[in-house]
Amino acid sequence: MRLPTTTRAGWLATTCFLVCSAPAAYAFDPPAPIKIDGGPLGDLQLSGGADGFGWAMTGTADGSLNGAHSTGVEFMNGIVEVQKTDGLVQGTLIVGAANNFVLGYAPHGASIQSFQTGPVYNAYLTLAPSPNFTISAGHVGSLEGYESGLDWNNFNVLTTDMFNVENSQSMGVSATATFGPVSGTITFGDGFDTQVWNYLQLSATYTIDPNNVLTLFGATNLGVTHSGAHVYGSSTTPYTKSFVGFGPGSAAPFVNSSEAGAYYSFTMGNLNIVPEAQYTWTAKTPSVGLFDYSSNFGAAVFANYKFGDSPYSLGGWVQYFTSNGSDNWFLNPGAQGYGLSITPTWQGKNLFVRGDVGYQHLTKISNTGVPSGYNSDFKGRDQATFLIEAGVLF
Repeated sequence: MRLPTTTRAGWLATTCFLVCSAPAAYAFDPPAPIKIDGGPLGDLQLSGGADGFGWAMTGTADGSLNGAHSTGVEFMNGIVEVQKTDGLVQGTLIVGAANNFVLGYAPHGASIQSFQTGPVYNAYLTLAPSPNFTISAGHVGSLEGYESGLDWNNFNVLTTDMFNVENSQSMGVSATATFGPVSGTITFGDGFDTQVWNYLQLSATYTIDPNNVLTLFGATNLGVTHSGAHVYGSSTTPYTKSFVGFGPGSAAPFVNSSEAGAYYSFTMGNLNIVPEAQYTWTAKTPSVGLFDYSSNFGAAVFANYKFGDSPYSLGGWVQYFTSNGSDNWFLNPGAQGYGLSITPTWQGKNLFVRGDVGYQHLTKISNTGVPSGYNSDFKGRDQATFLIEAGVLF
């Protein structure tokens, strides 16, 4: 549940970010990992990065959807990753503080208390008996969606409605098999980090050729996760004090949801275009306060163009989203609208600087009779975000 969101029903959803995932967008040319002699562990690879940003946004006011602050500065990510990528026994350890910024919401602070593993965001061992089959166990990444939770893996700093409703890291067991141009992964564990093992994720990727790649993904809760289970924490509420809760304004719709989606990556020269569509739903489940079926649909087209051999590139996306039913999937129950994000980027070896301009228009605000838009009157339908980011990768 990648949900840096405050609902008017009073449930504070957290910063969630995908560090290790299915195939993701890559905005930058990452530097080669630092090689380390791990002694009895063998050769290790060290990589990571850190960044921060300044921001300004419209639609804020005392008591509004995004609070009173219209400007600010935030630490974005500080991540160190150590990997062993050869041999029968391999492993990944990712430690640090991370953050994300969903268009339409105010930004929030990076946190080291979002997961049950504290500052350890991913930690898993992998058995690789052959080049075509691996199995991993530990705190693993999600298989859901195209966007990554580390912003420097994305074409844009701002993320979409689809990213907002997805599962992030959780405990689990994951297996991947490759058959020629087709690879598939299945993960079973405690989706949304609930400590309740009932969540199944699937993904399949077909590499038609190096320039055309299709990925299908899906997930479902095989049982019911109740209000007393833990869920992602935040910079203000540690994981140990964060619970699923009860009803539409809680995390109950997310942790009890199912999802299906797909994205297609097309590359032509320096241009990469990726359309994606995703449908998320939850069934009527009175035991957790969900008294009707509800759903969220999102669709977006991502694009990135690199200007020859220069250090400059331009990323962007456009999206459409709609929520149906009384559950608060994104912004407010029944929210509907469209948005766009444009990000010019400069990368000089390990350093990068980029800006992002995002605009969102709500064609529908709420189906509950309670105004839930922007500004102090909760009726504003338009929201713009402006930011500049700088960072370093290694």
